[in-house]
Amino acid sequence: MATLAAVLATTHHPFYLKATSAPPDQQIPQAAEWKRKVEAYRETLTRAEPDILVMVGADHFHQFFLDNYPTFMIGKAPRYDATFYNEEREFGLPKYVLEGHEELSGFMHRGLLDRGFDFSFSHELKIDHSIICPIITTRPDADLPIVPIYTNIFAPPLPSPKRFWDLGRAIRDIIDEYPSDKRIAAVGSGHLSLELGGPRQFGQTGPDPDFDRQAIEWLSTGNIDEILANVTHESMTKSGNATHGFMDLILMMGIAGPIAADYVDNLDLYHTMEAYFTWYPQERPA
Repeated sequence: MATLAAVLATTHHPFYLKATSAPPDQQIPQAAEWKRKVEAYRETLTRAEPDILVMVGADHFHQFFLDNYPTFMIGKAPRYDATFYNEEREFGLPKYVLEGHEELSGFMHRGLLDRGFDFSFSHELKIDHSIICPIITTRPDADLPIVPIYTNIFAPPLPSPKRFWDLGRAIRDIIDEYPSDKRIAAVGSGHLSLELGGPRQFGQTGPDPDFDRQAIEWLSTGNIDEILANVTHESMTKSGNATHGFMDLILMMGIAGPIAADYVDNLDLYHTMEAYFTWYPQERPA
């Protein structure tokens, strides 16, 4: 059976590459620290020596909109074009062509259907920065095949936090059952408290520092009970209009299980809190 080598959950800040590669006199004050933290986080994936990446993200209205947005989708293509024009223009993100892993995509799609998750699928999916940013920060050579999974965190009605947790557990079961000697890492990105285009977008902190502190504590300790008792669509909206991306971090903890993270770090970037979590589930004693 396959080995779940690592699970990584991270925020995705589209300006990371631009902010840390600008000439030194043009960099933000936190650029050097940000780069050091990302490079340390990258090592948590490198040490796992993965063969395949299961990548979890969400489409930022590049391919889907309010009139046609799949709840959950899996890519089943041999390769994926990545990066949209506005992401090149605004964020300085490069274009990529990522290799797909069709066999694992097909196996996972069937397994998800068998477990009651009626996934949409695409043979023509284009990847945006929810997956490209973690590629840049954790695997910049982009040298591993991927299985991309998209979730709906933007277009109401949204699935519940519990549904994201359950999906993570289902993905874990399927990885454990995959008949292969491959080492698989799951890498997903989402948000803590976040405001996009609203009055709290450019404050001195993220829009809800209390939520950010609590969310980091919940994820780092694997406390799914407290998450499900306290996190609702309404509470996330109060914390910022894009805070629903936290549900993708719940999903990633679902893949790892209700266990403490092996690596935790964060960085306050004034208007957003960046956070980084890694679990090594199969390194733990039975």
